[in-house]
Amino acid sequence: MCLSDARLDGKVVIVTGANTGIGKETALDLVNRGAKVYMACRSMARGNAAAADIKKLSKTGDDRVVVRELNLGSLASVRAFAKKFKSEETKLDVLVNNAGVGVPPLGATEDGFELQVGINHLGHFLLTVLLVEPLKAAAPSRVVTVSSRGTKQADELGFDKLRRDQHTEETYVRMAAYGRSKLYNVLFSKELARRLGGTGVTTYSLHPGVIATEIQRHLIPNKFLDAVVSYAVWPFVKDVVHGAQTTICAAVDPALANDSGKYYSDCAEKIHDCYVCEDIDSDAEKLWRVSLEAVKVTAEETDKTML
Repeated sequence: MCLSDARLDGKVVIVTGANTGIGKETALDLVNRGAKVYMACRSMARGNAAAADIKKLSKTGDDRVVVRELNLGSLASVRAFAKKFKSEETKLDVLVNNAGVGVPPLGATEDGFELQVGINHLGHFLLTVLLVEPLKAAAPSRVVTVSSRGTKQADELGFDKLRRDQHTEETYVRMAAYGRSKLYNVLFSKELARRLGGTGVTTYSLHPGVIATEIQRHLIPNKFLDAVVSYAVWPFVKDVVHGAQTTICAAVDPALANDSGKYYSDCAEKIHDCYVCEDIDSDAEKLWRVSLEAVKVTAEETDKTML
């Protein structure tokens, strides 16, 4: 459990995928700490329903829970979200890159990227880069990116496999693709920490634990089999309250203030072994350059340190 009682009164937070699972629990916790939370959700209907729940549970007014549409599988949607946010707020104290998709069939984002890397990495990469200026304006501020122990499933770095048309049904391995996308989260957070060094913006990546959430819905699509497996593994699975604790810790704990770029699990720093990396620092920098090219960020859109 996150033991910090840090308050966030007057602070502004964005949580992606805040309508369900650990994203919703994270949003609730940060609202309870006094933050104004932007719930960035693909479905406005589901986002509004989740916001209504949070308002009831936290007994807060409408002014501190804001729902905004964000489809991480669309670069245009990411840009629209960031533009609207910056028109409403000058500062961003905490960005929680939480939303994700887990082991779906081979598919493509609106921009032609392989679905898992497009949503889990590139969407959040672009969102963060576009919001660097309000993050710097709020310093000390934080970027928290939810990764996974599933990084161990990555069989290669695969920087040349970002697009859907670089895969075939016969060669596509869902778990390996998921592992790569989650590994990119760790490398991205590490390189972001390097680029933002000395600015007061710190970054963290984390494994939330094995959690019973909607992200596994593609793993066992048969409802009966899913029920059987869920019953069997239930003693070893975290609920969403416990699953959100490491995210919350990374977002608020003062003890982490000087630990930018590090990786966490169970609210404690862990060593992340990148089995497919030759040099993790060099690979993190290369991923950054590949990602910049993929999402086509311009100098007008972001701080020059991001380029």
